[in-house]
Amino acid sequence: MQQRSLNPLKSKPFVLLAVVLVTQALVLRAVSRPENITPPAALASFPFQVEGWKLAQEGYVDAETREILKADDLLSRTYYRPGDRGAVSLFIASFLSQRNGKAPHSPKNCLPGSGWVQDTSEILPVEIPGVGIIEVNHYLVSNRESKSDVIYWYQSRNRVVANEYKAKLFVMADAIRYNRTDTALVRVISPVIDRQDEPALRTNVEFIRAAFPIVREFLPK
Repeated sequence: MQQRSLNPLKSKPFVLLAVVLVTQALVLRAVSRPENITPPAALASFPFQVEGWKLAQEGYVDAETREILKADDLLSRTYYRPGDRGAVSLFIASFLSQRNGKAPHSPKNCLPGSGWVQDTSEILPVEIPGVGIIEVNHYLVSNRESKSDVIYWYQSRNRVVANEYKAKLFVMADAIRYNRTDTALVRVISPVIDRQDEPALRTNVEFIRAAFPIVREFLPK
């Protein structure tokens, strides 16, 4: 299978994204009232155990990365489930406001800078018990001999959005209707072991089903 570069400058939707970003900036500048958002609990208090999953490692986000991301709160952790060969990396970047240039950095644009190449991509429906079906971005990426299963989505006002263009449009609509521009990027990664893609995807999906209700409690509603 031919590998595709994740370089956004080579992607046809790049111009569309640029237009959306400019429009978003104009809307957010026009809607300048202070936002009325109740800050949720700090992500540092996210549970160390999620059903059968346990904390394996607390990730460290250095000051330089924090300055680049400009998120109001960050979580970077690795969880494992006894008996499983692999582990799951959970990353959450929460933004209480997207005014003043704050916005999530799409993994699709960030991964190439770390040497990762997209092998496959799709919009994946995931059924969450008690919630319903959410649609998320699903990528298989590789870097030399390493391969990972990546799932991510944008979340705001209990709304899950896979498409980043739609996420920007929802932000503009929320700014006008509700005077709020909060959002979050949620990303889950599992390593592909022994070139077996399906177990890595299954691990990611099972973790998301367990963690999603908790994630919602740590983001503005």
